[in-house]
Amino acid sequence: MSQPEPSSETIEAQAMSDQDTTTNPRPNKRGVKEGLWLKCPNCGATVFRKQVDKLLGICPECDYHFYVGARTRIEQLLDVGSFEEWFQEIHSVDPLGFVDSKPYGKRLISEQKKTGLVDACVAGRGYLRGRPLVIAVTDSAFIMGSMGSVVGEVLTRSVEKATELRLPLIIVSGSGGGARMHEGILSLMQMAKVSAALAKYHEAGGLYISVLTNPTMGGVAASFASLGDLVVAEAKALVGFAGPRVVSATVKSPLPEGFQTSEFLQEHGFIDRIIHRAQLRSEIATFIDYCEMS
Repeated sequence: MSQPEPSSETIEAQAMSDQDTTTNPRPNKRGVKEGLWLKCPNCGATVFRKQVDKLLGICPECDYHFYVGARTRIEQLLDVGSFEEWFQEIHSVDPLGFVDSKPYGKRLISEQKKTGLVDACVAGRGYLRGRPLVIAVTDSAFIMGSMGSVVGEVLTRSVEKATELRLPLIIVSGSGGGARMHEGILSLMQMAKVSAALAKYHEAGGLYISVLTNPTMGGVAASFASLGDLVVAEAKALVGFAGPRVVSATVKSPLPEGFQTSEFLQEHGFIDRIIHRAQLRSEIATFIDYCEMS
């Protein structure tokens, strides 16, 4: 059965509609630009990223400390434009030919592209409120901040330079991976190497302030992160050797509330102080001044 012919009025109305759509296309619905908002993992609030950045990576609703990268931490702590980065020429090799889901060499390249870092540690010299110091920061975004041969070498050389220049040393630890399995025993020996350099620094009368952030785990927590003359931490940072689930499964009993948080460790004498990120810069300056006067 044939369809009825459209009337002249219908044809004219359709033509006008087509012309309007062509010359004045309907705008697409505006969506929220990706990355403008963050969901706080602590309180669940959706917060404006620029506000979080302005607060140094702190949730405005519950004071949760978001992850910040190594270079951002350096910018937060040091005087503007004062940081001189060292040891950028040191690169990892693949001594074991290690392969898991991908070859270790390719993993390093992909991590470097993702983070913009050579490896999981950034170190150098700078000024904090006019006070010269040596600083090193590990970054959990690069293979969970695990300590491979490059991280160990950069940290050791930083300690040695601080000893040579007779400057305070700040190490900010953000490592959830401990020793890097991709490098085997070469990674494990970095714990002893950095610790030995710190022992010589201590004998020379240096001031080492260790700052623990979320997370500080494994071989990092078991070596240089725990050896500071002053050990301070951010609030609610996870700090320990094995993770709480591993510990619970091993001892076969429930763990105390808050186990391995910085608050729990301060209560048990492992940490000297918990410092809010916004006060960290001024507090470290005060520590340096006090120790220089002593």
